[in-house]
Amino acid sequence: MNITRATSMRNRFHYPLAAIAAMLLVLHASPAEAATAPGPGNDVSWPQCGKALPKGQTFGIVGVNNGLANTTNPCLATELAWAHSSTGAAGQPKAALYVNTGNPGSAGAWWPSSNTYGGTDVANPYGQCTGGSFGAACSYMYGYAKAYDDANIRGVSSPASYTWWLDVETGNSWSADKAANRADLEGMMAYFASIGATSGLYSTSSQWSQIAGTTPTTSPLYTSRSWLAGASSLASAKRMCAAAPLTGGGKVTLTQYVSGGFDYDYSCG
Repeated sequence: MNITRATSMRNRFHYPLAAIAAMLLVLHASPAEAATAPGPGNDVSWPQCGKALPKGQTFGIVGVNNGLANTTNPCLATELAWAHSSTGAAGQPKAALYVNTGNPGSAGAWWPSSNTYGGTDVANPYGQCTGGSFGAACSYMYGYAKAYDDANIRGVSSPASYTWWLDVETGNSWSADKAANRADLEGMMAYFASIGATSGLYSTSSQWSQIAGTTPTTSPLYTSRSWLAGASSLASAKRMCAAAPLTGGGKVTLTQYVSGGFDYDYSCG
């Protein structure tokens, strides 16, 4: 978790008066618009524990986990308080959350063996999850379970009030089956939707392709909003807003760049 243009003045006295007035209006308005444009936000998580956090952020996005999907960020409460102190006015909520994701199968500390979790019989679009199965059905349940835990046992109050971003990176454990990985993420989104919360996807295009492949139009992920990482500066983060989203029916709403040791996030509006 990370133009200038010269205008020729030739024949300037031959412009119509209306054109001259229009140019003066633009020249007058641009500085004012730049002065009032909202600044970027920041995202923080366990690596920032005990360290100075960014100041003056327009919005803050806080990692719920401690690097893995089955862990808790020990500084979650402090960092959430920091996020809620954001100034706002950037087209984003003052505070949002992101969670680690993964699909570890037999390599994980726990793996589902049924369609029941948290006292709920889950409607699984991939059928019945049974012990020893690592396909789409149990992957869906694993994602659902990790989202349930994130919302219920990590210390997040009013989880339905937040936007939850799913952090999809190759640094975590994933199946070689991309369809199963998509099912895992669908399960997470399904849980957040069940409590009335919104969610989106964070990744780079290359990592997303390696983990999840091409998202079919039938997948609930297809229309998800995208938070794209990998920009090198604020200027490139702004340009990245026009990049392709992670899924074909989605939209890029946030981009991320690193500066001065902090993750900065630009709202695409």
